[in-house]
Amino acid sequence: MQDGEVVAFASTSIYRPRDCYAGIAEVSVYVARNFRRRGAGRVALDELIKQAKAKGFWKLVSRIFPENRASRALIQSLGFREVGTYEKHGQLDGVWRDVVIVERHLLA
Repeated sequence: MQDGEVVAFASTSIYRPRDCYAGIAEVSVYVARNFRRRGAGRVALDELIKQAKAKGFWKLVSRIFPENRASRALIQSLGFREVGTYEKHGQLDGVWRDVVIVERHLLA
């Protein structure tokens, strides 16, 4: 937060409801436009990783638009790896979009 304004956050959500996927969390990161490229996303995601480990999660996953180089670089620098691409995975502004799938194992 800066001056009472949230400038970045990272959150988790349930990956899948089946018991066999317990311990996996879906990750999202948001950084306010005027605070991007200033380290706020790194701070938020780094803390989320620490908290996820402490709560017993063993894997984090996410998806990123291929052209989002800043997010891809951030996630890679924090130990995530790209494992594939979902083609035409979702629509944004009426256009089908691919996403890059990323994961990070938290086990020692």
